Amino acid sequence: MTSKRGLNARLRYLDSPAGRQALRDQGVTARTLRSWMKGRSTPTPANRERIDRAYWGRRRENLIRSGWLKRHLDNDGRGRRMEIYPVDQSHVPAERARPTLQQRSVNVRYIWGDLVDAWASQDADTVDEIWDDVISDLDSDYGAYAYVTSIGIGA
Repeated sequence: MTSKRGLNARLRYLDSPAGRQALRDQGVTARTLRSWMKGRSTPTPANRERIDRAYWGRRRENLIRSGWLKRHLDNDGRGRRMEIYPVDQSHVPAERARPTLQQRSVNVRYIWGDLVDAWASQDADTVDEIWDDVISDLDSDYGAYAYVTSIGIGA
């Protein structure tokens, strides 16, 4: 979040009892928040990070609590397309790098409820198990995509 517009949007989103609590959990005092909201001061880069963490935490909680995320990803049983981006090997010595891996795409169904629940509870072991199920559909490339740079969801 680098723009004034983005900062203002996050502060408006966090302007609720739960949002203010999320900011307090990040170490932002009520006095400091009032100063930002009234435009008397602007957050330091460290405080912008705190605001961002509070914002994304609240967004995650709200999407999960409402059930919207599960319904959206499940897409009435049709699932969503997931793009898998392989590990960036640009800093790996050539003799240790794997052959160049391509971005892959796979349609994923029936896992979204469990995946969202595991993500919400920050259960990394369950997320890993689900990821293993997803990449098992890649057949011979299974091991090459056990660790990836990122994934994208065609939502």
